[in-house]
Amino acid sequence: MIPPTVSRSAARAVRPPGALVIEIEGVTKLYKMGTEIIHALRGVSLNIRRNEYLAIMGPSGSGKSTMMNMLGCLDTPTAGRYEFSGKNVAHMIDDELAEIRNREIGFVFQTFNLLPRSDALHNVELPLIYAGMSPHDRRERALLALNNVGLGDRIHHRPNELSGGQRQRVAIARALVNNPSIILADEPTGNLDSRTGEEIMALFEQLYEQGNTIIVVTHEEDIARHARRVVRLRDGLIESDGPID
Repeated sequence: MIPPTVSRSAARAVRPPGALVIEIEGVTKLYKMGTEIIHALRGVSLNIRRNEYLAIMGPSGSGKSTMMNMLGCLDTPTAGRYEFSGKNVAHMIDDELAEIRNREIGFVFQTFNLLPRSDALHNVELPLIYAGMSPHDRRERALLALNNVGLGDRIHHRPNELSGGQRQRVAIARALVNNPSIILADEPTGNLDSRTGEEIMALFEQLYEQGNTIIVVTHEEDIARHARRVVRLRDGLIESDGPID
């Protein structure tokens, strides 16, 4: 089982960063709402390396959600350069973006986004089905991912038979099953009580120590403090970018 808390010394251990995985340079994003032009991002530049544990923060309207969509290849920039693992994704078509999302990015959402009528095992298998993996191999991979998040005894439980924390663990197992380049978590504790939220953050801590690259988008300071680096956005610009004190 994953320990519910992490010691202060372990929480501040920093893994050496690896190769560049995300490179964003001069990225802008404009939205047109009627006659109004919304400048969601205003020339943002950001590099993220493998083995980093990064939090992205900002008030409402800061560009935080737009940045998350950009990092997750759910949207493309209006202008600027965005490279993911050396591939220029700024002008990719939808099918190419979907391929990047399925193979390179593990998503964890506040609302879990699990199929309600499917058990934990099938929910975790989904990315592997889309990837065309054989039934035997995807079952083995999904079982391993569920065991790694402490749910080896819940594989045939449906979401309504699991607690909120267990559902989020299923979502994290699903995010991990394809061995992605990054784990992108959007308010991963937002629907959980404080104790369960700490357990989920302890799990992220363990995943980071195992060499995973983690990006958490949050408005909560105590959640951001689990990361090793915090990027703060305001009015579509990076206000600050640096290590946790």
